[in-house]
Amino acid sequence: MGQPPLPTRLVAGLFILKHMHDLSDEVLCARWLENPYYQFFCGELSFCHRLPFERSSLTHWRQRLGEEQLVALLQESLSVAHKTGALATRDLERVVVDTTVQPKAIAHPTDARLCHRAIEKLVDLARRNDVPLRQSYRRVAKRAAIMVGRYTHAHQFKRARRELKFLRIRLGRVIRDIRRKIAGNDALRERFANLLALAGRVRFQDHRQRGPKVYALHAPEVECIGKGKARAPYEFGCKVSIATPATKPKGGQFVLHAKALHGNPFDGHTLGPVVTELEMLTGVETRRIHVDKGYRGHNHQEKFRVWITGQARRVTAPIRREMKRRAAVEPVIGHVKAEHRMGRNYLKGRKPAPAKAGGDRINAVLAAAGYNFGLLLRWLESLLRALIRALLAAPLQIQIA
Repeated sequence: MGQPPLPTRLVAGLFILKHMHDLSDEVLCARWLENPYYQFFCGELSFCHRLPFERSSLTHWRQRLGEEQLVALLQESLSVAHKTGALATRDLERVVVDTTVQPKAIAHPTDARLCHRAIEKLVDLARRNDVPLRQSYRRVAKRAAIMVGRYTHAHQFKRARRELKFLRIRLGRVIRDIRRKIAGNDALRERFANLLALAGRVRFQDHRQRGPKVYALHAPEVECIGKGKARAPYEFGCKVSIATPATKPKGGQFVLHAKALHGNPFDGHTLGPVVTELEMLTGVETRRIHVDKGYRGHNHQEKFRVWITGQARRVTAPIRREMKRRAAVEPVIGHVKAEHRMGRNYLKGRKPAPAKAGGDRINAVLAAAGYNFGLLLRWLESLLRALIRALLAAPLQIQIA
C-alpha cells in the first residue's frame, strides 16, 4: 500500500528548507529526521523518529504542483515581509529587472564526448532490452574519445578530426544495427525512439553550426547562452529573469519575481511579460523600472516608465539616484545562485506537464523563495533582539505594599 498524501504545509516547509539551506533531497530528509526545529516548521506537533514520506515524494510533489502553484511560496514570502515591515509598498513601485543564466548540471559538451555517451547509452539500453548487437564498440570508442582530447590539447587537429570521424562512424553503425534488430517490434521501437533521435542529432551536428543543438543526452532542453563574460563566454542552461526593489528595504533586497525563460530570448522582449506578472504577483503597479543596456528596444507598453543605464533625457535628480541603484540586483543574483541552488540546476525537464518535471522553472521560483525566507529569518531575528534589549533596558517597577 502507498503512503498517505502529504499535507500541504509539510510539502511547502520542505521546499522552503531545501532552498534556504542549499540541501539535496537526501540531505534534507536526513536533516528533517534529526532536527526538531525543521519538523516544527513543517507543522509537526510531536517529534517524529521515522520519515512520514519517501525521498521520491519530493519529486512527485514538484511535478504535481508545477510553477503555477509554487509561485504562491514566493508571494507568501513577500506578504510576510510586508506585514512585518521588512518591505514597504513604495519598495514595490520602483524595481530593477535583470537576467542571468541558470546552469544545468551537465558536463562541458564536446562532440567527442557526446558521441561516446550516445554509444554507451544505446548499448546499455539494448542490453537491458535483450537486443543482441553485432558489436558494441565500447572499448574502441572510449579510446577514441580520449585521443580526441589529447590531440586537441597538443594542437594536432588533423589527428583529432580523424578520431572524431571514427567515433561518428561507430555511432552510425550502432544506430543502424539497433534499427534493424527492433524493426517490426512496436514496443521496442517506442522504447528506443527518443534515444535514437537524440543520437542521430549528435552524430550529424557540428560545433560550428547555428540553430538548436544537443548539449546533453540526459537534458536535451539545455541551451547555449553567451553573456559576454571573459571567464565564461558560454553557459549551458536557460535564462532567468530576476526583479528586485530599486530602493533600500529595511529587511534587505528581496526577490520580487523570478521566471525561467526558454529559447534564449532577447532581454528587451522579456520585459513586458515579466513586469505584467510582477504586478499580478505583488498587486502594486510599477512606476519606475530600471534595466541595463541589454534591454534597449524593449516591448514594455509604458516606455516612459523604463529607465535604461546611461540614459540622459528626462533624468531628474531622484531618478538619477535610483539609476545608480540598478547594480543592486547583481549581488542578489550572486547570492541566489551561490547559496540557494540556482547556480547548478539538478531538476529535470523544461515545462511543467503531467509527464515532465518542469525543473528549470520550478528551480528558479524555489531558489527565489528560499532567498526571501532567508532574509525574513534574519529580519525576524533582528526584531527579536531589539525586543529583548528593550525589555532588559526597561526599569523594574516594584510595588511596595
